[in-house]
Order: sequence, then structure tokens, then C-alpha cells
Amino acid sequence: MRRLYARGLSATEIADIYLQARSSVDPAAADALGTGPETRFPDFSPKAYELRHSADKAALHALHGVPGLLASAMRERLESEIALDEVGFTRRLLAPLATPVHQIRQVFDDLASESAGDRIRVRTALAAVPTALSDLQHTLEAEAEAGNVVAQRQVRVVAEQVERWLADGFFASLLAGEGGIEVEAAQAAFAGFADFLRTRLLPLAPEADGVGREVYEVTAAAFLGERVDLDELYNYGWELVAELQEQARALATEIVGAPDVRAAVAQLDADPSGRVAVGEPLVQWLQHRIDAAADVAHERVAAIPERTRAVEARLVTAVSGVMYYNPPDAALTRPGRVWWTVPDGTTDVATWREVSTAHHEGVPGHHLQHAITHERAELHPWQRYLCHVHGYAEGWAHYAEALADEVGLIHTPGERLGLVFARLWRACRVVIDLGLHLDLPIPAGAPGFEDVTTGSSWTPELGARMLHEVAEVDPQTARFEVDRYLGWPGQALAFAVGARLWRQARAEVELRQGAEFDLRAFHTHALGLGPMGLGPLRAALSMPDAAALTPGEPA
Repeated sequence: MRRLYARGLSATEIADIYLQARSSVDPAAADALGTGPETRFPDFSPKAYELRHSADKAALHALHGVPGLLASAMRERLESEIALDEVGFTRRLLAPLATPVHQIRQVFDDLASESAGDRIRVRTALAAVPTALSDLQHTLEAEAEAGNVVAQRQVRVVAEQVERWLADGFFASLLAGEGGIEVEAAQAAFAGFADFLRTRLLPLAPEADGVGREVYEVTAAAFLGERVDLDELYNYGWELVAELQEQARALATEIVGAPDVRAAVAQLDADPSGRVAVGEPLVQWLQHRIDAAADVAHERVAAIPERTRAVEARLVTAVSGVMYYNPPDAALTRPGRVWWTVPDGTTDVATWREVSTAHHEGVPGHHLQHAITHERAELHPWQRYLCHVHGYAEGWAHYAEALADEVGLIHTPGERLGLVFARLWRACRVVIDLGLHLDLPIPAGAPGFEDVTTGSSWTPELGARMLHEVAEVDPQTARFEVDRYLGWPGQALAFAVGARLWRQARAEVELRQGAEFDLRAFHTHALGLGPMGLGPLRAALSMPDAAALTPGEPA
């Protein structure tokens, strides 16, 4: 693979070759090159994983000594991807969200089925499902036989999800009941995959959920794009939880006249004017909130390009209790979309709880970031469409939750309490994730654990309890969240830790520029640098002349 790269190439030339090398197995790389394939599934075969790993190593070798922000961003990402693969994380990945099996299912979220041509494309994708799942199964099996397999909890939860998709008739619903051999083949393939997980993979899976410090240091650094002090973060997480609990008590005093958070929650939940029925009314509420936020954000947060400003609100029933964002594709054949599910049996939603998440996933969160990145033609397509760093993206979106309040998008004490709970949720993630994976003790006087013996070890049940009792996360979502943390070691840090970096970077620039500091200009410039690890981003934004730096210039 290294022979593809001649000496003396620029970062742009190296990125061009790298995209080409990846395009045969990654539709996203093909999209970035403008040669998107008909089948939207990545290649999950063992051979494809080897090709990606070889391409990553070859490009990293070629980037040695190459200057510029693009080179810096690529080096960090390639080092992280190589480390993730070599520690075993990449090829064994099974978890409740955002794993290869979810990528296969979620392809259908973005496929229309109204016209005859649309339905042909859906059938083509359905027909490709058996091969995609077979390839993934071969990779998981090969890794398991080599002793590299996720914990039993992750195997079971993914099997249950697949079985739920089938029981709910998800695939049968794609063509409005038309059915056909493609639907039957896709259903049979998913049923076979669930059976493989239960009968072949589960007996080989270890019972222990935590991955330990050695693996966690690699995964956390990769998700953040920067190495961090894990023990300092554990202490920081507890301090943040205590600080936010105090804010919650102050808001409760505004709402019910006393620092009784549970009473405030009960009053807000009981208010019928603040509840919206699940279904079309909920979609309309979310769409209205996003549209109104976009107008304010464009004026006060960052300049949002007109071509990518639109975002659609959608409901989906394939997963439980989450809201998530899908960016527009490279060719803008579809807009950015915020997808929302609610826990089983829910008939209506108290919106005061959800406003902050709507801003996180939509505007000024994920969609604003992607809308700006998509339209920065000076960024290399690799950086615009393939460079995804959880600490950068989730850190921005979590920072954007508080930013929404700062620019006037949070309207009532109840919505502000929802914001505090959203921040508490992310603070709890830090201590739960670190505690479970590193087997750290629960400290004396820990918020929410007054009845737990000092020094006790974490359990998944204690993690779910903390989310429910401290951050007001509903029990079903809390269990889902803890399962997710255990399947993605270190990813949960990305939110609160990434947001802290964004706040620190802004404070440094504001201090340096003084009265000349312009919030909108700072955000527009910072996001315009494009996605990258928190390490390269920190370096870029800390430069005295950062406001004049463009992505193609040496750093």
C-alpha cells in the first residue's frame, strides 16, 4: 500500500490517494469522491478490515513531517484508528447503537419509497443485506475464534434489538406492504444473524463488562482525539455533578418556591400545556423548535450557509429512548435529519425535558456544525465527510446546549431545568463510564449514593440508578445508556470533556482579543477549520493569529 505514495506529496495529495484506497470498501469515501455506489453498505468482511488498516498505516507513514492543519488532523485520526484496530475494538464491535449492524439497518432510514424508482433502490438495498450481514458475521466469528469478542451483555442486547426490528415488521414496512423476495431475504438474514449471536458468539463472550485501563486509555484517546488524565476526569465528573445539582435546586426554588427538585419535576410533568402527543404532533413540535433555533443561531451563534440550513425532524421506532442526527450526504440529495424515538408505551412527552436534546442534535448543535463543514470548499473531502471525532462533534453539541440558553433559545425555568438535567446526564456519564470500565471506587458522599458503602464498586445497576435518580433519565433509557457505555468504552467522555475544551478555547481567544472578541465570528471560524481531534483543535485555536488561519496553511 505504501508504494501508492511518492515522496514529497502535500497533505491534500495524500488525502486524495487515501480516499481512493478506501473507496472500494467504504461508501462514505466513494461519496466524498463523487463516485457513490448503488449499494450503501460498507464492506464488513475480514479482507475489507485489513484493507482499511493497511490504508491507514500507509497514509500515516506518508504524512510524516508534512505541515498544515489537514496533515495534523489526519495524523491524529489515523493514529487513533490504527490503535483502535490493534487493541481489538474495531473488528469485534457490538453495542446498542452505531455499530455495523445498525449501519446496515439505518441505510433504510434515508431511502425514500414513494416512486417506482425509489422502490427499486429500496429493493436493491434489501437484496444486499444478506451479503453485508454474512461479511460482518465472518469478521465477528474470526475475531471471536482469536479470543477477541465483546462481553455477553453486548451480544445479548444486539440480538434483542435485531429480534425487535423483525417483530415490529420494520423491513416489511419499507415497501408499504408490497413484500417480495428481497424483503424475505433481508428478514431471513437478520434472523440468521440474531441466531448467530445467541448460539455461536454468546458462548465465546466473556461475562466481565469493563475493558480495563489498558484498552480504555486507547479508546478514550481515540474518541477524544487527545490523551487525557483519566483519574483527573473522574474527580472532575463528580465535581460537575455536585455543581449541577446545586443549579437544579436553585431552579426548583424558582418553579415551586423551595429547593425541592422532585416537586419541581412533578409540577412540570403534570402540566398538560407542556405535553405533546407522540406521533405527528411531536414531529411538528420538534420541527418548529429546530426552525426557530436556526433563525436565532444564524444571527448570534455562527453563519449558517443557506444551502445546508434546512433540517428535518423524523420519528423512528427501531431503537428506544434516543434522539440522534444524520448529516446530509455529500451530494445533498437529502437534508440533515434529527431522528427521535421514545420509550415503549409512551403516549405523550413532557417537552421541557427534551428542549436541550433538540438543540444538541439540531441547532446550534450537530446540524449547525455539519451545515458549516459541508459548505467549506477549502476543506478536503476527507475532513468534510469522513473525519468524525466524538470529542469534537459531541463536545460541540453539548457546548451548544448551554450556548442555546446564552443566546435566548431557552424560554422558561422549566426548560432551563431540562438543560441542567441534560448536563447532569453527561456529567454522570463521565463517572459511570470511568467507574465501570476502570473499576474505580464510588467516593464518600457521592451525590445519589448516600446509602452506598464508601469505596463500593460500580455495577451496571448502580449506573442506571444514578442516571434515573440524579439526572432524571427515564428507567428504560437509563438501562439502554449504561449498556451503550459498556459497549463503547470512553465514548461517554466525549460530551462533557469535549464541551470543556470548547469553553476553554473560547475563553482563551476572548481573553486574547478583549473588546474585539465576536462570538459569532469565533464560532464561524472555529467550525470552519473542520472536524479534528481535540488535540489538533486546541493547538489551532490557541495560536495568537488563529483568527487569520485557514485550513490549508501550516500550523
